[in-house]
Amino acid sequence: MFLSRLGELPYGGSMEVTPPGCIFFGTPSMHLLYLDDSGSAKNSAETYLVLGGISIYEAQADYLSQRLEELALQIQPGDPHSVEFHASEIFAGRIEPWKSMRKEERRAVISQVLKIFADSYDTARAFACAVKKLDFPGRDPMELAFEDLCSRFDRFLARLRQEGNRQRGLIILDESSYQTTLLGMAKNFRTIGTRWGVIRQLADTPLFAASTSSRLVQIADHIAYAVFRRYGAGDTSYFDVFAHRFDSHEGILHGLSHKTQSDRGCMCPACVTRRSREEENIR
Repeated sequence: MFLSRLGELPYGGSMEVTPPGCIFFGTPSMHLLYLDDSGSAKNSAETYLVLGGISIYEAQADYLSQRLEELALQIQPGDPHSVEFHASEIFAGRIEPWKSMRKEERRAVISQVLKIFADSYDTARAFACAVKKLDFPGRDPMELAFEDLCSRFDRFLARLRQEGNRQRGLIILDESSYQTTLLGMAKNFRTIGTRWGVIRQLADTPLFAASTSSRLVQIADHIAYAVFRRYGAGDTSYFDVFAHRFDSHEGILHGLSHKTQSDRGCMCPACVTRRSREEENIR
């Protein structure tokens, strides 16, 4: 079966990659946050827009890319580079190679991509922001989510800095029509600041990469899609694969944000952990 793990790397070659759980000696590389979105800001049929992805050390990117290459080789042995892991397209199965697969096989691929991340480095973290669009009239949900995640990533890096890890971060997003807007926002975050303060831990403004050429952006796409399914369709099957990898600290799930004004009693992990901490502070 194409989902079984290969014993060799693609194309019969070999490549040295750092295995998960490895302890880095010396100075670790920069933290990279790969982000992609799921849902559309303008589609009224969709309740949510989600921006999400993964934070890893720069040195870990090659390992994750190679694991996806192995999976692509199983799916399309003759041309693995043509396989783009785009979660919504895999789920729908309207184009090849997904069209030729049974529904169960396609959806197992989505879980396998997420599991590659979930089983990787202990230091890898998931980040996502789910915006309930109707709760924020007049606001662009993509801009809301981007501001939220920039702040969360910055605070994550600041927390690591207090622990002695002084490496800065860089955000890499899938190319989109928001590129100019988000670049402008990011520049302002480093001078004027977000509503939570000035961004201080990022090394530069965001970079943009085509998802077709970046396996890490494809993983970010799957994170965003899994969160989109969890909030928009009540389907936790993909979300549960990696939920334990969201950034958390002192009992609060910082890596996941649910932006809503109407679901006051929401029982999602992000809302529950924050309410619990607020109740503790009141007591």
